[in-house]
Amino acid sequence: MKQIPREIWVLLSANVVIALGFGLIAPALPMFARSFNVGITAAAVVISSFSVMRLLFAPVSGRLVRLLGERRIYLTGLLIVAASTLATAFAQNYWQLLIFRGLGGIGSTMFSISATALMIRLAPPDIRGRVSGYFSAGFLLGNITGPLLGSALIGFGLRMPFVVYSIALIVASTVVATQLRSVGGRPLPGSDSHVAMPMSEALRDSAYRAILASSFTQGWASMGVRVALVPLFIVEDLDQPPSVTGVVLAVYAAGNVLAIIVAGRLSDTLGRRPIMLPGLLLMGTSTAVLGYSGNIWTAGALTFVAGIGSGLFAPTHQAALADVLAGRGQGGPALATYQMTADVGAISGPIIAGFIAQQWGFGLAFVVTGGVAFVATIFWVLARETLPARIADNLQANEV
Repeated sequence: MKQIPREIWVLLSANVVIALGFGLIAPALPMFARSFNVGITAAAVVISSFSVMRLLFAPVSGRLVRLLGERRIYLTGLLIVAASTLATAFAQNYWQLLIFRGLGGIGSTMFSISATALMIRLAPPDIRGRVSGYFSAGFLLGNITGPLLGSALIGFGLRMPFVVYSIALIVASTVVATQLRSVGGRPLPGSDSHVAMPMSEALRDSAYRAILASSFTQGWASMGVRVALVPLFIVEDLDQPPSVTGVVLAVYAAGNVLAIIVAGRLSDTLGRRPIMLPGLLLMGTSTAVLGYSGNIWTAGALTFVAGIGSGLFAPTHQAALADVLAGRGQGGPALATYQMTADVGAISGPIIAGFIAQQWGFGLAFVVTGGVAFVATIFWVLARETLPARIADNLQANEV
């Protein structure tokens, strides 16, 4: 079995630290905002400002990666988030907190687009699925353990998690700067890597359109509704104590881990579509019926299945993106748009599904969320296979 390049292990290590820190500040941020005597809505705006700035700055980040190279933009993004997080720790009023946290979103989109571009460049074609699986697992590991550590750090004050996260980002920046000196530099003018895939060409590709659909689904369901509505459903509809919501989210994460372990390897042998389709269907079906589960045990089981579905398709569509964009430029609009669709889903999903839940109940809100996954499934049914080995096999069979 082909070994994963050392440079990718460096990236994976940095990604774990980044995700760990993001989870580290998650328990403290809402309470920190509320400490400035603002309401729940104003506190939520602070959280949303990060995602909004990610969305707005994504196209610029894609162009910067193409012009200056992945490594420079990756490091710049990390340092921006480190500086903004440290500034957040010392915010003296609500407006300073809002501005500092929003600026962190700019750095976040810079390093996330750069990391994906580096993964596309460095991952050997025949193990892209496995590499993408490790990427997803690294972020998941950080997101699971981060809130636990963050909750412990709150005991030293609401500002402490932000200080620790800032230091962790500086450490990650140092590792990347010293260990990735030979990759991700400025592309040479006129080289293939300097010419990014135009959006018009990308949108003509059925696989790329399907990738955008599943990216939007991941943002809406996994990053948005799961965090915003599932805890409310557990407490308000199933009449469970708030502590149970953490258990349910952990069950979802367990399903994620179980699926991610095998999804990458399977997609490298069976193809991307055979893993994407059942993943989207599992996640969509289990989510659509979640609001009618009736008791916590059924809800927990459905959440576990949704986690498996998400774990199957999340790393696989990232590997498919690498198949589509490999050799077609460092960053560019096609890569930025992929990230933007997830951010749009993460922002709009909780708002739309939350409004539906408030007006007509959680049942319909989860049905609509499942419907988003079903629409993405249709796109993948119509999409071409992108795995290079599968394409080669099909061409050989046609020649025979």
